[in-house]
Amino acid sequence: RDRRVVITGMGLVSSLGNDPDTFYDNLLEGNSGISEIQNFDCQEFPTRIAGEIKDFSADGWVAPKFSRRMDKFMLYLLTAGKKAVANAGIAGDGSVELDKSKCGVLMGSAMGGMQVFNDAIEALRVSYRKMNPFCVPFATTNMGSAMLAMDLGWMGPNYAISTACATSNSCILSAANHIIRGEADVMVSGGSDAAIIPIGLGGFVACRALSQRNDDPSKASRPWDRDRDGFVLGEGAGALVLEELEHAKRRGAEIYAEFLGGSLTCDAYHVTAAHPEGTGMLLCIEKALDQSGVRRDDVNYVNAHAASTRSGDVQEYKAIMQSLGDNTELRVNSTKSMMGHLLGAAGAVDAIATIQAIKTGWLHPTINIENPEKDVNMDYIVGSQKQRFDVKVALSNSFGFGGHNSSILFAPYQDERSDN
Repeated sequence: RDRRVVITGMGLVSSLGNDPDTFYDNLLEGNSGISEIQNFDCQEFPTRIAGEIKDFSADGWVAPKFSRRMDKFMLYLLTAGKKAVANAGIAGDGSVELDKSKCGVLMGSAMGGMQVFNDAIEALRVSYRKMNPFCVPFATTNMGSAMLAMDLGWMGPNYAISTACATSNSCILSAANHIIRGEADVMVSGGSDAAIIPIGLGGFVACRALSQRNDDPSKASRPWDRDRDGFVLGEGAGALVLEELEHAKRRGAEIYAEFLGGSLTCDAYHVTAAHPEGTGMLLCIEKALDQSGVRRDDVNYVNAHAASTRSGDVQEYKAIMQSLGDNTELRVNSTKSMMGHLLGAAGAVDAIATIQAIKTGWLHPTINIENPEKDVNMDYIVGSQKQRFDVKVALSNSFGFGGHNSSILFAPYQDERSDN
């Protein structure tokens, strides 16, 4: 593989901060972004907590004429994407010359514009004349990528992938492949979701998927803990700037990490439940190693999907151990313990946490593991305290409804990388 892919920019919107450093500092301190929902009255719901963003503003990132009509998922996406581009040192003033025909956007969403669509239905009850003229385009999952490309003037590959909670990793892997094949030099990729609204909360309650630990929100998300009772809904967006190595070097970009590869698989088993033996998860990890040419002994850190679900946590742990557990240096943690599950945005935000671990040399804790599952060896889990750690190769997992599995690999950038 002649064209290497590196990460040169990161941007996010989250309940733990709206820039990568603030976000990761909060993770390192074990701070929780989960609290009582304030955006609407949910007292009649059995779940009344979420990783809700309280202090978001799109000012300076999204034109007011659009922001008044856009769904939050698009506002989050555009803001995170533009922050990633700015973080990469690619300003809008033309100071960095780009071949915009080889710059693309691949940002996905699991749920799309749920609020815009809901509002359109309510307006239609009165008259079609009351409907937002942008309700169709602003509800679709692809329009975030399209609007971001319009604002940047980037004319390369542009679309959205929606694979439930594996969305971001699917997008990142596909974006990297565009660069590897020479179809692009720069790609902005990730995901966004904003489902903390009545229809979103109600839908996941109906699935019996959510924690009901309303009296203690910060302890509701409990990966690998016996007392977990479901995941916590989160919201936000994450975006990475992926760039061909020589292109990044020519413009003097700061390189945060290298993307090594990844894999996508399907359980082909159930609409919402993972395969009871973790077969698809294990296959995904194994294929990610094989397709990227990474030796399993070199993977010493896993940012796990670990969403605090009854079955998924243990199945993923077993798959990780079966593939990578011979490495006694291996460490595993869960970002979702502190911010909940961001659905289609989860993989991108987890990837930012993974890259920050590479960049800072610190692994963030996994909070709320007070009574670990008997099958989980806590020697491998980063528990209640952050750990100083030298990441060699990091694996970031995301799994979603429909049996969608995704695993991607990052490593510290080295000018001369061995493929042996």
